[in-house]
Amino acid sequence: MRASFSYLGRGSWLSRRDPRVLLLVGLLFVIAVTELRDLRHLLVALALSVAYYLAAGIPWRRVRMQWVYLLGVIGLVAIINALITGGRSGNFQGPTHVLLTIPPFGAELTAEGLSLGVTQVVRFAAIAAIGFPIAYAIAPGDLAIALRRLRIGDRIAFMVDLTVRFVPMLADELRETIDAQRVRGYDPMARTGGLITRLRRMGPILVPVTIGAIAGAEDTIDAMDLRAFGVGRRTWYRALAFDRYDWALTVGVVVLLVVATWLNVTGRTDHYLIPFLVPG
Repeated sequence: MRASFSYLGRGSWLSRRDPRVLLLVGLLFVIAVTELRDLRHLLVALALSVAYYLAAGIPWRRVRMQWVYLLGVIGLVAIINALITGGRSGNFQGPTHVLLTIPPFGAELTAEGLSLGVTQVVRFAAIAAIGFPIAYAIAPGDLAIALRRLRIGDRIAFMVDLTVRFVPMLADELRETIDAQRVRGYDPMARTGGLITRLRRMGPILVPVTIGAIAGAEDTIDAMDLRAFGVGRRTWYRALAFDRYDWALTVGVVVLLVVATWLNVTGRTDHYLIPFLVPG
């Protein structure tokens, strides 16, 4: 595969870590934050995830739109959930406190619902901050070997690696096809016409991109078959080894998981009602 996600974290402190650490930190951190419900606990987790994200050295200008889109979707989902449930899906004590009623359906925005929405935004923002370094701070050729060194089979490791590489490859082919059509005087992205007309205009783009993706997948399969992939145990050229920083990160996220599990099991992380939202 000739395409991959941009290696934006090249040279950063986090990119110099063993790629297995980034995968383990991401997995264990997600498990930990899903066990936390108290907004104050999640704010601590968010602070840790932001510090971790900054260590990846990802340029803000290159991922600004991804963050805007991601936070916009998370915020929209949180608002809709707050309006539909009114905070009743949380473990809040006592009656709900209605802040305002939105016509014409009479949807109620409550202090409990807003607190729950803020909690959801903080949780998913923390998960996103942990996930970005996996996409942008792991060298393109290290993902498969990192998965294999985590005792995952060769077939699954290569399947994940090729799937990740397929997404930017498809995006590149889409851009190239659009540019080729524009050179020939056909603009599939023109803003004229209605919705149906715009969808029909995309036909000459989607058909060659889809056929090209299928053909590329078949070429990859043939190349792997010619190299006898899957016949025997595969050897790897690169060796991975933890250093003291890798061990420190791994131990730190394990401690976080243990603390989050203890808070969840002992019932010390119930939903938190933001005090200044309660009227009167």
